[in-house]
Amino acid sequence: MSHFRVDIRQRADELVALYPHPRSAMLPLLHLAQEQDGYVSAEGIAEVADLTATTPADVRGTALFYDMFHLEPVGKYMVGVCTNIACLLAGGEELLAHASATLGCAVGATSDDGLFTLEETECLADCDVAPCVQVNHRFVRTTTPENFDALVEELRAGKRDHDIPPLGTLIRVRRSGGLHVPRAEIVAERAKAKAARDARAEKSA
Repeated sequence: MSHFRVDIRQRADELVALYPHPRSAMLPLLHLAQEQDGYVSAEGIAEVADLTATTPADVRGTALFYDMFHLEPVGKYMVGVCTNIACLLAGGEELLAHASATLGCAVGATSDDGLFTLEETECLADCDVAPCVQVNHRFVRTTTPENFDALVEELRAGKRDHDIPPLGTLIRVRRSGGLHVPRAEIVAERAKAKAARDARAEKSA
């Protein structure tokens, strides 16, 4: 029985079908697992391993490499404050300390109400609006303690749910246009490309 919800499993199967090798779909599948559970759970890891024909150890090792994946439960809102050079000079460390006091949790920890997890981040590439802050990997451009406190109140009240989706959601609007190719045609083209590679390898041997 699948750990994924029916809709998530359908999206997972569609993702795997995009790649010539199932293993190549591991990263987007991990994002789906995190979107469903709020973090990459052991059950999610097992599901991704099954879908990619790998092992849970392979999947876990991959997830551990990337900061965007969390292997332990985290808050509904992952708040990241950058303290790299541009943000540091603009008060990033002070804003991080203020965020810790406002949320009532240390950096790297989750607030008692389970809503917020606070992290110190590397450069978030929005240096012209420093110090840079993200919530669930969305830029919120909250640069002062006062604005940060106002943001927290809006998040608690659910007033930012329209532009800050759950952690793990890369995009909420699924593309319905663009290029669509029948599955049989994809399989045929891949077989043709493989035969050409094999022929070249045999010729050069």
